Amino acid sequence: MSHRLRMRGRRLGPWGEYVNHAYARVLSLPPLIAILSPHPFRHLIPLILSPSPMSVILVTGGSGLVGQAIKHIISTSPPNSRFGKKDNETWIFINSSEGDLRNPEDTKRLFEKYKPTHVIHLAAMVGGLFRNMKYKLTFFRENTLINDNVLWSAYQNNTKKVISCLSTCVFPDKVEYPLDETKIHLGLPHESNFGYAHSKRMVDIQNHAYKEEFGCNFTSAIPTNVFGEYDNYDLEDAHVIPALIHKCYLAKKNNTPFIVGGSGTPLRQFIYSRDLAKLFIWQLREYEDVEPVILSVGEDEEVSIKQVADAIVEAMDFKGSYEFDTSRADGQFRKPASNKKLLSLINKPGEEEFRFTLFKEALQVSVQWFLENYDTARTGVRK
Repeated sequence: MSHRLRMRGRRLGPWGEYVNHAYARVLSLPPLIAILSPHPFRHLIPLILSPSPMSVILVTGGSGLVGQAIKHIISTSPPNSRFGKKDNETWIFINSSEGDLRNPEDTKRLFEKYKPTHVIHLAAMVGGLFRNMKYKLTFFRENTLINDNVLWSAYQNNTKKVISCLSTCVFPDKVEYPLDETKIHLGLPHESNFGYAHSKRMVDIQNHAYKEEFGCNFTSAIPTNVFGEYDNYDLEDAHVIPALIHKCYLAKKNNTPFIVGGSGTPLRQFIYSRDLAKLFIWQLREYEDVEPVILSVGEDEEVSIKQVADAIVEAMDFKGSYEFDTSRADGQFRKPASNKKLLSLINKPGEEEFRFTLFKEALQVSVQWFLENYDTARTGVRK
């Protein structure tokens, strides 16, 4: 039996006219008054009559450093651009006030409430070097609970894709540099963040297991050291850049020495939070593989802690005494990570080009944000 569009010499009302013009667009035919008999093109009708399927993107840890950066990029980039909000997207940013992701029932409730098609999983118990050293079991246990609940709820609710945020601390302490995505499980992580690192490593194992057993599209990102607006500046558990920004601010305010813990010699790769936000959006829309991707500036852009402190002193216009406390631990001296995989994928012909922000430029912006928002920033200081 031949399949064809059968024309009738009568009008079919608004619906018929709509189908008629839709088929004219798809098949490049002149407008026809037509109805569809069984036909090879009948599967196109839902695509013609319906808008693009809606995507609901749930960002856990949405009020934190990276979550706020993603919100900024999505809302300020041109609509429907490579990094801007698409017409068929709804973005939802949640934080711990909406539910405790360590609790499976809370996590289940959040997924049932928002029904996300995609998840960027940023929520974690995090902290600086000394807090990681002090609370190894707590970091391991709480992060393991959070990650397991999120991935299980995503599977249970048929979420199409999950990107979990890892850290370069997942890599072995003793390994050949530079780090790359194939070296995560080649040895034990550094003792200083043993608990946190193992909990994050387990996410990569879970991603592969979910894919193998259930066909889930779960993957992960491995950023290097992130900094930017909306960071955590609490001196008890802040990472190095926000901690030094806050210390320098207090030294200037109180006319006291600016003291940096450690020797200042360790090297790190730092990535600006809004650059990282763009990379998460890219990974969400364009990367379809279970294997993780290192999201970082290049190995040649390592910065010493002393260079970081010098740049903060300059950005803060600090004129007082400035010294290093060498009695404090340095942690790992360096852990350079390769971004070759990222660079091979991110910039394609015809796409909006991605470029990293220069370190000193991003740091200047971050310091200025802190000065302007000190009263509301997460400083750990009772105001």
